[in-house]
Amino acid sequence: MPKGLICKAISGFYYVESGGRTYACRAKGAFRNQHIKPLVGDWALFTPEGEGGRVEEILPRKNSFIRPPVANIDQFFFVVSACSPAPNLFVLDKLISIAEYKGVEPVIVLTKLDMEEADRIAAIYQRAGFPVLRVDYRSGGWRAPLERCLQGKVSAFCGNSGVGKSTLINHLGFTPEIETGEISDKLGRGRHTTRQVELYPLPFGGYLADTPGFSDVQLHRQEQILKDQLPYTFREMVPYLDDCQFTGCSHTCEKGCAVLAAVAAGEIPPSRHESYCALYEAVKDIAPWELEGGKKS
Repeated sequence: MPKGLICKAISGFYYVESGGRTYACRAKGAFRNQHIKPLVGDWALFTPEGEGGRVEEILPRKNSFIRPPVANIDQFFFVVSACSPAPNLFVLDKLISIAEYKGVEPVIVLTKLDMEEADRIAAIYQRAGFPVLRVDYRSGGWRAPLERCLQGKVSAFCGNSGVGKSTLINHLGFTPEIETGEISDKLGRGRHTTRQVELYPLPFGGYLADTPGFSDVQLHRQEQILKDQLPYTFREMVPYLDDCQFTGCSHTCEKGCAVLAAVAAGEIPPSRHESYCALYEAVKDIAPWELEGGKKS
């Protein structure tokens, strides 16, 4: 039985790429009873039937996401505009936390630099230990670093609506032209112009995904992270976690907290720690059994 990559999913059809061809497949009926939903990015075994076929088995995933609905992602490119819409660092930090929890490398991409500088944002995330790429269409220097990051990996572009994801992909020129939208003056965000997730093969190896825009993520509804796991999703905090004076430190307000000392010393960006504290408040009362949707014994 051949193996292929699900590169697109539309209206119950899963487009499986295998051996230089793409097959429009249906999923076998047993998936529904097994509560299995194929995702873009899944590797699958399938039975080809002419130009179509049937997906028979989803191979083990290294990760999967609810929103955007993708699997087996190597890295997320979080696209952040310098303005219009104004950057929301708390939303960005929530998304980075989820990526870190799932073992996906976050890459920060700054856009609309022709309208406003983004040095402050770049400094925050470089200090925190993330790759930061600047996209300025007035020069060609932005392209090579981005292509080097994309090479040989499965990458997804994510970010608030209107930040320029589709515009950036169009400038790269590796995909069909994607519709772009305008920013709503009333809401301060763009229209959702991308309607489905799709993987595009890259000429230098790897795949690129464009994903539906989104403006907010409820952490406890998307990817629930226990309070004991949350500190490990803030990579700049990790070196200090074992140095706190008291065990069970929440790293939010305690005396003798090594994380708070690092924030005060400028080793951890204050905005990142503020995001951590807000997320901690959101998840501190979630019990492990709740993650499984079960009942407390």
